[in-house]
Amino acid sequence: MLKKNRKEEHMNMDDFALIEGYRLDLKKYSARQLRYISGPEIWSIGQMYDHLIAVAMEYLDFVQDCAECAEEQPLGKTPGGEDVFRRGGFPPIKIKLEGAQAASPNNALSSEELDEGLANVLARMREWEPKLGGVHPGGKVRHGGFGWLNAQEWYRLIGMHFRHHLRQQAELEQRLPEVPGEIQEG
Repeated sequence: MLKKNRKEEHMNMDDFALIEGYRLDLKKYSARQLRYISGPEIWSIGQMYDHLIAVAMEYLDFVQDCAECAEEQPLGKTPGGEDVFRRGGFPPIKIKLEGAQAASPNNALSSEELDEGLANVLARMREWEPKLGGVHPGGKVRHGGFGWLNAQEWYRLIGMHFRHHLRQQAELEQRLPEVPGEIQEG
């Protein structure tokens, strides 16, 4: 059976190793396990991976936008944003998405496609990591819940977001039926 919880293993891991851990985990899921949906309003493991990739790419786009800002943004983070960055991560709660973000992620991607997506995230992160120090911290893009974030903060948010979903991954793994034939693709 799949490992039940890897959250503790990854709390002190750097972001690259964390995402590589997700890539390694991807190899242990069958196509049916990736697509298995255990109930209403519950994502499959594949949907969670698709969400992580899409959000990381969006955050990296915002890093780029911050780097290209011509004007300094004087506004800062919301109290919730300050709290997340003070903690170094999201609170250990389920977060209900709203609007366009609430749409269900793709449940048809193969493990190879998801692995390629994670590899692309890592490549873009490696491209940006050495440049972050040269990006003016006054260039900011607004986050819907956390307020105005600069390039360094958007970049940090990627690792925080991947760490936040470790608990969900463990829960989804626990919901997988013991007998592979019992898995219904959703």
